[in-house]
Amino acid sequence: MVSKKSRLMATVFPYLDIFSVFALTPPPQSFGHTTHRRLRWYLMTGYVCYAAAILVMTFLVTYANIIAIDEEVLEYNVADFTRVMGNIQKSLYSVMAITNQLNMLFNYRRLDEIYKDIASLENDMDEASQCFGGQKQRYSFRVRLACCLGFWMILMMCSMPRLTMTAMGPFVSLQFKILTEFVMIMQQLKSLEYCVFVLLIHELVLRLRHTLLQLQQEFQDCEQQDMLQALCVALKRNQLLLGRIWRLEGDVGIYFTPTMVLLFLYNGLTILHMVNWVYINKFLNDPCCHYERFFVCSTLIINLLLPCLLCTRCINAYNCIPRILHQIRCTSADPNFPMLSRGLREYSLQMEHLKLRFTCAGLFDINLKYFGGLLVTISGYVIILLQFKVQAIAEDRYKSSIGV
Repeated sequence: MVSKKSRLMATVFPYLDIFSVFALTPPPQSFGHTTHRRLRWYLMTGYVCYAAAILVMTFLVTYANIIAIDEEVLEYNVADFTRVMGNIQKSLYSVMAITNQLNMLFNYRRLDEIYKDIASLENDMDEASQCFGGQKQRYSFRVRLACCLGFWMILMMCSMPRLTMTAMGPFVSLQFKILTEFVMIMQQLKSLEYCVFVLLIHELVLRLRHTLLQLQQEFQDCEQQDMLQALCVALKRNQLLLGRIWRLEGDVGIYFTPTMVLLFLYNGLTILHMVNWVYINKFLNDPCCHYERFFVCSTLIINLLLPCLLCTRCINAYNCIPRILHQIRCTSADPNFPMLSRGLREYSLQMEHLKLRFTCAGLFDINLKYFGGLLVTISGYVIILLQFKVQAIAEDRYKSSIGV
């Protein structure tokens, strides 16, 4: 198993196990070689059946919520575009579930390669840093993972049912409300699954940067030709490892592109849907769930902010490397050593061409700059939505006043 070869993967496996319970990712234990092939085949067959049952449940939840939306629209007599927007928003339950299941099916081998690449990179970095005293003893990656993801995961899973159960309305039965809560949490956890891989890449970048800082200190004091040559070889190895991290980020981006695109679309549309119902209830003097809907919208926004923030932190750590290379060039005891000059030039050219970008197939980048643009876009659509609602309500009042 990969967890036996990598401490980083062993650390994130409990989170991946939680995601597999929600049918978001294959069980991490299914990857790697094992002597119990028949048992593994039985377990994978059982998980496929479980994932199919989750998919059927999502279809039923979608159908029940669409029926409930139609009945609620008829009762409140707000059949302008509320029905269309609500049906699209509820249909995304099934669309996201189908997309995720197909993504797991077609990209199973890619995910296996991602796990192997992470384990291989960690082992190669540990081996490369042994000559310089090993890796820096920072606070545990497990602790940082718990602070960044674990706390928010627990808070979201506990708060979402309390905030959304009443807002579903009286037309959804209690059984379907519980199943709907499961589906909604399942969708939001996809963002945290993506964050796990971003944190893994960030940790690898930090380790590589620390090794490069150790190389910088060695270059400051080294004047012997043999030692300089050995340090240049270590610098080249560091460069190659960084190139492998860049390729790893590309594979992670390809794997998560379909599901992350739909998650951003779903959360944005859900915010508009909730603002629409807040306005309808306000117009009908119905005080139901105003504050709950506000907190749900805040939760959806934070769930999009988290991957953008972590990606930006990782990019910033990656972009610190050219500055370290410049410091090596300026502070080296023998900056004119031909092998060192050539190595620094190649490394700098690689950094100029291999920019680290967390992107969804080029559709948009996942960073704080894009998140700011997303907030502006959602705010613009909210303003347009309210303008349409004011016009529609004014027309309804006019028609009722003249008895049409």
